Amino acid sequence: MNAAMQASRRRFLKAGAAAGAGLVVAFVIPGASRFAMAQPEAGAVAAFAPNAFLRVGSDDSVTVLVAHSEMGQGIWTGLAMLIAEDLDADWSKVKVEHAPATPVYAHTAFGMQMTGGSTSTWSEFDRYRQAGATARALLVAAAAQRFGVPVDQVRTENGVAIAGDQRARYGELAQAASQLPVPAQVALKDAKDWKIIGHPTKRLDTPEKITGRAQFGMDVQFDGLLTALVARAPVFGGTVKSFDATAAKAVPGVRNVVQVPSGVAVVADHFWAAKLGRDALRIDWDLGPNAALDSTAMREQFRALAASAGTVASTAGDAKGGFAKAAKTLEAEYNVPYLAHAPMEPLNCTVKIDADGCEIWTGTQFQTIDQQVAAKITGLKPEQVQIHTTFLGGGFGRRATPTSDFVSEAVQVAKAAGAPVKTVWTREDDVRGGYYRPMYLQQARIGLDAQGMPIAWHHVLVGQSILAGTPFEAMMVKNGIDATSVEGVADSPYLKDIADHRVELHSPRTGIPVLWWRSVGHSYNAFVMESLVDELAHAAGKDPVEYRRALLKNHPRHLAALNLAAEKAGWGTPLPEGRGRGVAVHESFGSYLAQVAEVSVENGAIRVHRVVCAIDCGLAVNPEGVRAQMESGIAFGLGAALHSALTLKDGHVQESNYHDYQVLRLSEMPKIEAHIVASSEKMGGAGEPGTAPIAPAVANAVFALTGQRLRELPLRLAATPAATA
Repeated sequence: MNAAMQASRRRFLKAGAAAGAGLVVAFVIPGASRFAMAQPEAGAVAAFAPNAFLRVGSDDSVTVLVAHSEMGQGIWTGLAMLIAEDLDADWSKVKVEHAPATPVYAHTAFGMQMTGGSTSTWSEFDRYRQAGATARALLVAAAAQRFGVPVDQVRTENGVAIAGDQRARYGELAQAASQLPVPAQVALKDAKDWKIIGHPTKRLDTPEKITGRAQFGMDVQFDGLLTALVARAPVFGGTVKSFDATAAKAVPGVRNVVQVPSGVAVVADHFWAAKLGRDALRIDWDLGPNAALDSTAMREQFRALAASAGTVASTAGDAKGGFAKAAKTLEAEYNVPYLAHAPMEPLNCTVKIDADGCEIWTGTQFQTIDQQVAAKITGLKPEQVQIHTTFLGGGFGRRATPTSDFVSEAVQVAKAAGAPVKTVWTREDDVRGGYYRPMYLQQARIGLDAQGMPIAWHHVLVGQSILAGTPFEAMMVKNGIDATSVEGVADSPYLKDIADHRVELHSPRTGIPVLWWRSVGHSYNAFVMESLVDELAHAAGKDPVEYRRALLKNHPRHLAALNLAAEKAGWGTPLPEGRGRGVAVHESFGSYLAQVAEVSVENGAIRVHRVVCAIDCGLAVNPEGVRAQMESGIAFGLGAALHSALTLKDGHVQESNYHDYQVLRLSEMPKIEAHIVASSEKMGGAGEPGTAPIAPAVANAVFALTGQRLRELPLRLAATPAATA
């Protein structure tokens, strides 16, 4: 155990004792960080340090410390269910807190404290259950001592230890249990005995949110806290040449104007003063090398790149030779735009720096990186940086930047201001100056045999890598291929079964910052692949579902999801006049989904009425949570499918807020029916997979209704008679 860990451990135990008599469970999980080589220091600590995930209070409360961030995905409930199951806890007594930022809470797969990649539940399935089982073993041992019976004569039920007619609540046993040695090994419950896991469970964070007790980053407030807005260059890569703060400082409430690496910060008593002060700033910018960026011109550049040889991401057989045997050839180009994350709660971060350390309050997905970056800026040790994780008003990947951009900027502002400061981004700031899902152009040439089945496939992708230049590049970019760029294409089940295929990738660098966006590469690759398959089915003159069944005959989990969605959607049954139905199937994050969308055209615009979704995610710890994630993912993806796009002209992002960067409106929300495939397969994710198939399902439904094949997002109908049918 290193010094940092010792300090964190002492702090945790002290906090537990201050909360009153109770039990703090600590134990060792060998191999907790399988990717220790990527993060040597954090990995080494995670592998051998004691970990603490729950407290049992003398009031019978069970407080679960969740290592991951709750951003609406339901992890506060799902992880608590794992501990409660093997603890035999009284669910009504279970409470949850965000864990502090320390190496003991490092992700079991990635070796750093983080939330993302739809990994939270499967990555913690063993660790959290072990935490619960270990606590139960200690409580049982304490009960055996109290009752004067052997341990094997004590059973537990709903937060109570029982032996014959003797009973003791966990709270009564907690103090004695905390004095006992921690067992090296514990047995986990058999699945047949589960009473909580696998059962629909109401969310524990709902009461916090509907009563307003829940604290988001924007809610943080204390005496002496100032608010800052930063004026950033209007073009990516621009810098400050000079500025005049005279008018800004004349605004009532403005306390200070300071330059930071990202721009000029106006620090004030409150948001509005900071906003007016920033508006009054006069800044002379050096716009730098990206002042001429234009997204229309970039598309032409991407198209030219696609005509050249790219880096091979996947290949088999002789793709060129395969076309010589084709009875028919289909060629198509697909395009998707840059996208912002645009969370409902704008970015914000509160920082307080003093001689003893740095405290940070924020909704973040990357605690470890934030902590390290803040330590570097302040000259403190990482363990001197305390991060208070708040609820996140939407993340979608934006609050997980490898540069820790909004946290590091807030630390820079507080340091320069010499005062506690909450740095706030307006939505316009983030939409025009944040990180984006990259724009992609894809071209495919597919050869079909006489029966209309694909026998040769050549696929070219052109778009920025989100990993190049980040700490993740060494781990996730191999032989020039960013795995996230080609996921869902290079490993497509359709291509696996084609003897002659080739996938190539171009990863141009444009100067525009890019980042993962909910469902990452799958968010655009599913649109391209499932639209192409629909095109193939049409070219073959076959029903889209039957065509997919034939292509997926060797992929039972895809097939099971497809069959369940088709059945529940009533595929093949008549629809009301003026409606069309489309289908898409896609695997992402270890889960298999199919979606069927029903659409119409109203006043020339696409209207989605109903979406039927089927998911095989392996074990569904909280089926209610999985269904909620399907609804959320579909709504998020539908906004991008119908509305969202960023464009650049003269280096400037043209859109700014929800009025011109539209997301799905409440009035547009379709009826969603989410079904879970009964499965005992390996667990996958649920937070992101629901987003990927919705765009192609809608596009394919539009084609079924109008005959228009839409190959670009957002989906736009041509002004033809068919469009208004």
